[in-house]
Amino acid sequence: MSMSWITDIETLLTTMNPKHIAGNFVFCSLSENEMSTLSFVPLFIFRETEGVTMVTTKEHADKNNIKYENVWSLITLTVHSSLTAVWFLAAITTKLAQSGISVNAVSAYYHDHIFVPIERIQEALELLQTFTL
Repeated sequence: MSMSWITDIETLLTTMNPKHIAGNFVFCSLSENEMSTLSFVPLFIFRETEGVTMVTTKEHADKNNIKYENVWSLITLTVHSSLTAVWFLAAITTKLAQSGISVNAVSAYYHDHIFVPIERIQEALELLQTFTL
């Protein structure tokens, strides 16, 4: 299977095509034991020394009495970015930070995904859609 990963920063930024993914998302910390009892599949998990970080919908967290602090919106950068691309997420997070928008970024195999505060989603999308170097 041929991969068409992009590493060129200008190409990445001009073709990132940010897409708002519907839903309200939350970051939670659970123990391995708590993870084993979940009745739903989280969006993603990452194991840290202190516990398991899980991202799921606010609805799943509320229904299962799982604590969280903030609610986030998800933007997928639909360009097929390479895991070795240099400056892509740095440029994006810097641009959003300059407007006071916090970002939690996740790089997956095909795309990069960013979580922004739910109340700032429209502003974040506009900034990304009009990105210039």
